Amino acid sequence: MDIRPVSSPAHPAEALIDTLFAALAAKDPATALAMFDDRIVYTNVGLSTLRGRAKMRTVIRLLTSPAVDFRVYTRTSAVVAGADGELPADSPVTVLNERVDEIALGRLVIRFWVCGRFVVDDAVITRWRDYFDMVDIARGFGRALLGVAVPRWNRPAPR
Repeated sequence: MDIRPVSSPAHPAEALIDTLFAALAAKDPATALAMFDDRIVYTNVGLSTLRGRAKMRTVIRLLTSPAVDFRVYTRTSAVVAGADGELPADSPVTVLNERVDEIALGRLVIRFWVCGRFVVDDAVITRWRDYFDMVDIARGFGRALLGVAVPRWNRPAPR
């Protein structure tokens, strides 16, 4: 499988996030886990916050399991500039992205909007916070269910 980042990162921290999502899509949990600090804090707003690499390993295993196909379509990605308007040259760096996540379980393909905030320090992710809309997830799930019966009703993958 040929995995390529969906954007042309302007900063190494953006490239790290692209590489994380490529590793997840390629079902490579070892590479994905190596990108996290031992004390990673992962928050899916509205759900429980997970702390530490051991908890993150559970999430990564789910996303890279044989039964699940996980893909990310990044719409925008940006490094937060300093007060002077310059991109930070050293750590920590905050990367914001807007994306569509796709979780496929066989013919059930669910797509939904997500906005992520990543803090990268010393070339590892120390914080990952995702924001999403439960209504959009419910719509995506509804379309996915209908798409199992009538595939054309499923929302096409973003370009």
